This record gives sequence, C-alpha cells and structure tokens, in this order.
Amino acid sequence: MKFTSLLVVLLLSCLTAFAGTLSGNVKATGQSAVVLETVPAKAFPASQQSAAMDQRGMQFTPALLVIQQGTTVVFSNDDSVAHNVFWPNISSNKKLGHNLGTFNKGKTLSFKYDNAGNVPLLCNVHPEMSGTIVVSPSPYFVATDAASGYSIKDVPDGTYKATTWHSGKATTQNVMVKGDTKLEFTVK
Repeated sequence: MKFTSLLVVLLLSCLTAFAGTLSGNVKATGQSAVVLETVPAKAFPASQQSAAMDQRGMQFTPALLVIQQGTTVVFSNDDSVAHNVFWPNISSNKKLGHNLGTFNKGKTLSFKYDNAGNVPLLCNVHPEMSGTIVVSPSPYFVATDAASGYSIKDVPDGTYKATTWHSGKATTQNVMVKGDTKLEFTVK
C-alpha cells in the first residue's frame, strides 16, 4: 500500500511538472525586458520582494529594472545633490503617473508597483536623467541586452503572450511553450 501511494504521487507530480525554458534574442540596441502573461490571464500571487533603484552619478542605476507586479522598489540617492523621482504614466496611462518627491543624499523613498507595464522614470531636478521599470504581471520575466539574448527558466507548458519592452515600446507575440522553446523578437 505504501509503495502504491508513493507511485501515485510520483506519477501525478510528473504529469503536472512539465516546464521548460523560453529563450531567444531581442534584435534591438541596448537593454530590453521580456515578460510573459498567460492566455487567458491567470492571477499570480503578488510579489513579496523588494528591489532597489539608485540615483548615482546623475543616473538611475540600473537604467532598466524588471520586477513582478506587487514589488516594492526602494529609491535611494547617493549623489551629493537633491534628486526627484516621478513617472508621468505607466504604459501611457496618465492616471497611473506619480511623483515621489525630492530627497537629499542618504535618504530613500519607496513605492509598491501594483500595475503592470512600462514605467518611465524621470527626475524633475535633472531633466537629463531617465530610467525604466518594467512591471511584469507574472513571475516569468528577464532583462536582457542585444549581445546576450534572454532565457526565462521553469516556464510551465502553455500558451502565453510574450512582450518585449524596448525604449518604452511594446512588441507582443503569442507563444506556445512546450519544453525548451525559442522565440525571437525584432524591435522596430
């Protein structure tokens, strides 16, 4: 009886554990983000993680941050001058714009991103500063650059919408993941 129960558990886990890696290249200059959404949409638990975005050397660092929806981002200022953090929209929705305010060296501000999409970061004290946060609706995402390609591991077999965000623009393709799957993006 014990052996039969173990065998049933092993068989069930094998049937539900099919997952692979989605990989490929994003043909564009500079950094991009690749994120997956299930089709039809499946709710994922909100992230309990936090991420960091620094303002150092008159730049947002990293220039591109990719996070899961529900993640709190902690913004810090390591420059000797005051900085500001604001975004005019999230994926062109101006109602989701926000201004965290201005803060001095050594201070931090934080914000929890509950809306998926592309977040263009700006500093109203230094208009030459910009950065990007891409908020993924699923735990399947990656930041990439043209030189190294991308790889998203442990993606359950299924049909997804795959979106690459590059310079604030989205390119979306449908993809069926079955084991290890390749998907190439060309950004225009």
